[in-house]
Amino acid sequence: MKMIAGHHIVKSFGEGDEKRNVLDDVSVEINQGEFVSVMGPSGSGKSTLLFVLSGMDSVDGGTVAFEGRDLTAPGSKELAEIRRTKMGFVFQQATLLKNLNILDNIILPSVRGNRKNKEKIIARARMLMKRTDIAELEKRDITQVSGGQLQRAGICRALMGNPRVIFGDEPTGALNSAAAQEVMNIFSDIHADGTTVMLVTHDAHVAARTERILFMRDGRIVSEMRLPTFSGGGMDERIERVTAKMRETGL
Repeated sequence: MKMIAGHHIVKSFGEGDEKRNVLDDVSVEINQGEFVSVMGPSGSGKSTLLFVLSGMDSVDGGTVAFEGRDLTAPGSKELAEIRRTKMGFVFQQATLLKNLNILDNIILPSVRGNRKNKEKIIARARMLMKRTDIAELEKRDITQVSGGQLQRAGICRALMGNPRVIFGDEPTGALNSAAAQEVMNIFSDIHADGTTVMLVTHDAHVAARTERILFMRDGRIVSEMRLPTFSGGGMDERIERVTAKMRETGL
């Protein structure tokens, strides 16, 4: 079942002679339950593609639909409601507040305007923290935990609303290899539960954990490949297949 559909997307930055298309007539569809990654060199448009497919950024041409609802048409309140209730976001740096502990950072977006259900919100946060192995850190300040632990807290926050899709923009980019693998294990678990996951990455190790990889260059999707669902083994072969495709695509 089609969840996200972008047709003939154009996104431009700059003015006059400096204007350029960061997305140049891009069409892409993502099905419910897929685990998709987007790769490409810096400036290829991969992060911009994630932003427009999630409704975080507008388009200059074309259409974007989420579960059949046109994200280029709704008013800001409706679009914000879709993002709040249907989508979760994880970025390279977890944007947490220094004056709040880990638990309070995780629940903050959910508690706003919903204080009557605070106990249920806290219970869900603790369940997610246990699942991501940071349960013992709930009272820690954000300066008292590692980068990998902060990113797990960010994932917990993204999952608080039980979203239909998780978008990740270089979610392992600031982590060492061990922490990156732990975070990818969490994304794999999220996907196994039926959640759609879309990640932007420059790392073949990350892309190799996904099922479909879109390769971008100069604002266009120039190739894609599919991999079987990751089952815990065969990573060397998966990475080699990804890197071979990158070489073939000229990335």
